[in-house]
Amino acid sequence: MASPSPSPGMLLAVFACVVIFSSSLSHAQSCSSVAFSKNQLYSACSSLPHLSSSIHWTFDRANSTLSVAFLAPPAASGGWIAWAINPTGLHMAGSQSLIAFRDSKGSLTAKTFNITGYAPLNPSPIDFEVWDLQAEDSGGVMRIFAKIKLRKEMTTINQVWQVGSSVTDGVPDKHAFAPENLAAMGTLDLIKGVSSTGSDSTVKKRNIHGVLNAVSWGVLLPIGVIMARYLKTFASLDPAWFYLHVGFQLSGYIIGVAGWATGLNLGSKSKGVTYSSHRSIGIAIFSLATLQIFALFLRPNKDHKYRFYWNIYHHSVGYGVIILGIINIFKGFDILNPHQSWKNAYIIVISALACIALLLEISTWIVVLRRKSNKSSKLYNGSSGQQGVQQPLHV
Repeated sequence: MASPSPSPGMLLAVFACVVIFSSSLSHAQSCSSVAFSKNQLYSACSSLPHLSSSIHWTFDRANSTLSVAFLAPPAASGGWIAWAINPTGLHMAGSQSLIAFRDSKGSLTAKTFNITGYAPLNPSPIDFEVWDLQAEDSGGVMRIFAKIKLRKEMTTINQVWQVGSSVTDGVPDKHAFAPENLAAMGTLDLIKGVSSTGSDSTVKKRNIHGVLNAVSWGVLLPIGVIMARYLKTFASLDPAWFYLHVGFQLSGYIIGVAGWATGLNLGSKSKGVTYSSHRSIGIAIFSLATLQIFALFLRPNKDHKYRFYWNIYHHSVGYGVIILGIINIFKGFDILNPHQSWKNAYIIVISALACIALLLEISTWIVVLRRKSNKSSKLYNGSSGQQGVQQPLHV
């Protein structure tokens, strides 16, 4: 009796296990195979998931001493690398940092920095005692070595690491705000010898802020305008077009206010990080959109003498909000610097809406001109049955 052959699903599962095991093994070997110039030995290491970096450490629990080596290539040849402990959370502000860079004489050095915000940095003491702090460069990879006296209760620490591209007057310049940079943080269990990545709530809020504003000001509001401008041409869709218009605009406004409030919260927690034009345009959008909402309650009847002026105001402010919203969304893309696919997706969506609006604009003008033509023909023929005498046009 022939033994049953393994199913494709079983083979796929075995293959997946082999790949995962091989990946884990190579990940472990990538940091454990590092050789140090002074033959330093560390009891644990971890290849960090961002910025091509790794951390090596030995923890003496008896006297709370951490011996650490951090390795990473700087963002450019004249750049810097940093590793920090942040007692307050997974973010850069509040980090007690060790930074390696080349000083004004070109010599590689390592210094401590107490990062209180995103203002220009200056070397300063940190909250932990540090000794044997030094740096070296090997094959384009910088290395920071140090011994740190931790508090007795600290067996798991928040670690933040970073790389930058330049140094000015002996002081590291700001790093990039790409996703790789923003995600460079996690926890380090000194007892178990395990590091894990963490997500900063600020990064999540920035992403939420971007999505809410792109959907509201950049998608829902333009759709609401399309509903109002083109559907009301057809008498059979009255008043359905109005309710659709109000529904899309109110939904966009509510979601947009949530995104705007998230942005204000981010600004209040990011001291020293300012995006003046993005912030100013955001405030202008919120103010004009709120004015539109209140103006809805002051809308005159169709036959009111002020309805014409109200329409001019309503259309001008509405189109202004949409134009400013789209401009600010692209400014937000430049700030967040997400994967290009996100920006491409929004470009496709807004381009599709623009094409739809163009087609509807052409169709609407065709309908309007035909109506005018039919009306002119009727007036020319005359309501009394006399033909050949043209009557006055009322357009």
